[in-house]
Amino acid sequence: MQNETMIAGFGGQGVLFTGKVMAYAALFEDLKVTWFPSYGPEMRGGTANCTVVISDEEIGSPQVQHPRAIIVMNQPSLDKYEGMVAPDGYLVVNTSLTNRKATRTDIHILEVPGTELAEELGDKRLANSIILGALNAKAGFLKKESVIKGLEESLSHGKQELVSINKKALEKGAAFAGG
Repeated sequence: MQNETMIAGFGGQGVLFTGKVMAYAALFEDLKVTWFPSYGPEMRGGTANCTVVISDEEIGSPQVQHPRAIIVMNQPSLDKYEGMVAPDGYLVVNTSLTNRKATRTDIHILEVPGTELAEELGDKRLANSIILGALNAKAGFLKKESVIKGLEESLSHGKQELVSINKKALEKGAAFAGG
């Protein structure tokens, strides 16, 4: 079993953080994992993406051509990465920051108004956790408990006060996706 997920958006949207949560979650399941971040020089506001490869066997490369899942947090990412999703894979679109629907018919498309749902929780920065919760509920790449542990680990260094609200965001995303 190998699953590759790419997360893409602007710097400051929690793209790299979302990948770290997934990577830690995989480690808690005793799986092999790579986390490969990439971001523009601007950091906040520039482009950012990361790829997380999870496997029960040794991973040959952290780079992938056609990930099984792609989360796109904004319009430029939808335009750039929609065509890369593997057939029968998952494309999760933050519809709050996109102005068109995905057009592929050979993939599972999950449209989530991540930013609006995050604002209902009081902080638009929670959109990444909402969208991760939605993807995980639909695709089931990782156990829910592992994702929560990955979240706790990712916030364990001086940001523990954010654990509770991010858990709520994961749950809100999962509920939105029907999970």
